[in-house]
Formats: sequence, structure tokens, C-alpha cells
Amino acid sequence: MAVAAGLIAFYILAYLVVRPPAVAAAGRVAHVRLTLQTVASLGFGPHPDWVSYLAQNPQGKWVHSTIVTVPAHSEVTVTIYQYDTATGLRNPYFGGPLGLVGDMTIDGKAVKTLDPDLASHTFAIPDLGVSVPLKGVPDKAKNQCSVAPCTLAQAHTTVTFTFRTGKRGTFRWQCFVPCAAGFIFGNGGPMQSVGYMDGYLVVV
Repeated sequence: MAVAAGLIAFYILAYLVVRPPAVAAAGRVAHVRLTLQTVASLGFGPHPDWVSYLAQNPQGKWVHSTIVTVPAHSEVTVTIYQYDTATGLRNPYFGGPLGLVGDMTIDGKAVKTLDPDLASHTFAIPDLGVSVPLKGVPDKAKNQCSVAPCTLAQAHTTVTFTFRTGKRGTFRWQCFVPCAAGFIFGNGGPMQSVGYMDGYLVVV
């Protein structure tokens, strides 16, 4: 009887204590970096006076393009060098960044929300729920950039943030600040033109 009781106790304890080993999932979430700049006037091409974004390619060259490719199910850290002066947000709600992993930073400092009067542009991907206000350069800042691509030696703010992609697809992104000088209500022209203030995020 004692032996039987011991075996039963051993079985129960072994069942309760022993568990299968943990198995780590293969692979990891990709982390890529994207660098952009915004300028008050492009300075070349068919619309030299249009406000515009530019993208930096992997070789470090600035390209006049707003079509960028990133991997699916990854984290994308975006750095935007912002050279334009403030235009202001018509809706203060967009002063708070949305859809990010962690905080956005402006010139290295974490910022929860931006005074809407200080915004120059936004970077927004509506289908991903991402919206980030971009702080403008002071009107009286010295050494302002007039022709793209601009350099880090010229007056600018640096905005950095991270968002996460999901499934593959093509997602439109754009600025929601009416910054198209010379057009009705600041909309039209560069605001509705791919290659200037809107573009495509191609998730592959």
C-alpha cells in the first residue's frame, strides 16, 4: 500500500510540475529606416516654386520622389528634416501624433503634442492610422533653405517617429496642412500631386 501511495503521489506531482519546453518563434520583426525632407520650394523641375517632400535613397542621395517601399509587418523609423516655416493646423486635433510606436521626437526631445500654430506640415497615412505634425522653422531663422535638396547646415527641425506596417499593399500618404500657396484655400497643386506633398507607401 505504501509503495502504491508513493507512486500515485509521484505521478500527481510530476503531472503538475513538469511542462513542455518553450519553443521560440523563427524570425524577427524587421526594423527599417526612412529619411525625408520637406522644403518650402523645390527649386527645379516643372514646378520650382511648389512645396515638396524629398526622399533619401540607401546611398544617401536625395531623390525627388514620394513613393517609398518598406517591408510588411515591420517597424519603420522615419526621420524628417523640416525646412519650411510654420503654416499652422486648421484642426488642433492633428497636433497630437497618432498611430506611433512610442513618442515622436522633435530635435531629440520627446513630444506628446505640438502647438497647432507651430506646425508646418503633417506626415499622414490614413489607412494605417498614422498622423504626425511637423514643427516649422521660425520665420526669422537664419540661413533658411531656398532650393532643394537642403543641407543640415541650414535652418531646420528634425522630427523622428516609428510606426508599424501590417499586410502588403499600397497606402497613400500625404500632408494635411493646406500649404499650397497660390491655390484656393491652400489646396490643389502640390497638395494633390504625387511627388510633392503626397505619395505612396508600398508595403512588400
